[in-house]
Amino acid sequence: MPPKKQSRAGKKQKSTATLNFEAKLWLAADKLRNNMDAAEYKHVVLGLIFLKYISDSFEEHRARLIEGKGDYAGANPEDKDEYKAENVFWVPKESRWSKLQANAKQPTIGKTVDDAMVALERDNRRLKGVLPKDYARPGLDKHRLGELIDLIGTIGLGDKDNRARDILGRVYEYFLTQFASAEGKNGGQFYTPSGVVRCLVEMLGPYKGRVYDPCCGSGGMFVQSEKFVASHGGKIGDLSIYGQESNATTRRLAVMNLALRHIEADFGPEHADTFRRDLHPDLRADYVLANPPFNDSDWFRKDDDVRWKYGVPPKGNANFAWVQHFIHHLAPQGMAGFVLANGSMSSNQSGEGEIRKALIEADLVDCMVALPGQLFYSTQIPVCLWFLAKNKGADAKRGFRDRRKHTLFIDARKLGSLIDRVHRELTDDDLKKIVGAYHAWRGEKGAGKYADVAGFCKSATTAEIAAHGHVLTPGRYVGAEAVEDDGEPFEEKMTRLVAELRAQFDESAKLESAIRANLKGLGYGLIKEVGS
Repeated sequence: MPPKKQSRAGKKQKSTATLNFEAKLWLAADKLRNNMDAAEYKHVVLGLIFLKYISDSFEEHRARLIEGKGDYAGANPEDKDEYKAENVFWVPKESRWSKLQANAKQPTIGKTVDDAMVALERDNRRLKGVLPKDYARPGLDKHRLGELIDLIGTIGLGDKDNRARDILGRVYEYFLTQFASAEGKNGGQFYTPSGVVRCLVEMLGPYKGRVYDPCCGSGGMFVQSEKFVASHGGKIGDLSIYGQESNATTRRLAVMNLALRHIEADFGPEHADTFRRDLHPDLRADYVLANPPFNDSDWFRKDDDVRWKYGVPPKGNANFAWVQHFIHHLAPQGMAGFVLANGSMSSNQSGEGEIRKALIEADLVDCMVALPGQLFYSTQIPVCLWFLAKNKGADAKRGFRDRRKHTLFIDARKLGSLIDRVHRELTDDDLKKIVGAYHAWRGEKGAGKYADVAGFCKSATTAEIAAHGHVLTPGRYVGAEAVEDDGEPFEEKMTRLVAELRAQFDESAKLESAIRANLKGLGYGLIKEVGS
């Protein structure tokens, strides 16, 4: 297992709620939105950020080629292959940010941007059909578009500690978060909160191999997986990425999101419904990471589908169709981590209980995590994390102990911090607690020794789960949090508490008497009104 970097424990917690550079930029960009719907404005803004990123990356490499030092001695800065060799997109002259910036105040700026997008797609097959190309449409205020270009043009300028395109990547990710919040329920179609994604990724630990997400949204699972590898001393590129997305516009967001970070991915030839047309039928993944639509009742089911090994899922709910799809695509040593609605842990409707029982008896369920509420922008439905393992036997290579016929339950409902009135966020310490318990339970080297913690985590046998009717709700197993014994005998404590309560009653009576006396001086009518 690759060595881990130094722990971040003790460092000041950072919240995405902090009004940092990205947040200030968002506030400025949002002012330019005017009356445009967030779902529509999203593509306007993210398309421009992507173009700025691609152009900055190109100019950065072009400068190295022009300088001609070391490996670049004698290189031709106008040779497309010089850029392709470094995984840098070739940007034709009409697509370079400098041209957009120079024309930002012109009334034809919409067509200039469209032409830039068309040329970029023309010269880069990977981007074909991906970029937004409707900036010239009548409903888009060209003056505000010019202002937005000027605003995005400031990203990264004068920053000495980070490359401009690294900052652009952060801005893109932050804007995805903000658009998900602005769109509310519809935002869930393309975005999973970063804390939830981090929890899934850090629990599974995808260091190397094939990672698959058949409902990938904007690609956040893949981005976080690559970040995980990089932060743990691995190599970017050790992961092979496979995804699928049914929504065409969301798929384009995913392609751009990964292209920003130079992550190669196979999304199949086009957008497609996973249940109607599986774009990766022969894939056997080492890791599945996903956040499928919750309780989807509008889905396509083929009754004799080979994927329904543990039971035919009901037409009215796709939860266990997704679960079985994930299992179908796992390699013999593969593991899956995914989000589902809490009902999946206990529902017995339409045969769901029988499917869940079959999964448990097949010893596939490795860990269950109950999450706190208010984490998602798209729903207030309580959700949980499922972790499945095709083989729970000892694995010396990955440092796992034998976990057969055992499942770990984690109740994390009390964790998380409110970042506003309606949204909660998992902090670094929260993630460390959840992830640490799972890694210790799996027996990983350096993860510490596992122990059940009342009210938080419990390792239960398959027999115990069967005794609970094959319900997988962590609260059934972890019990109540232990109350610290203060050493005071019960009789003495009760005598003291009763005396304190009597004293409070006496004080309350004195206050009531004083209030009545004051009210009496204000007139009989008011006294009568308050019921004296």
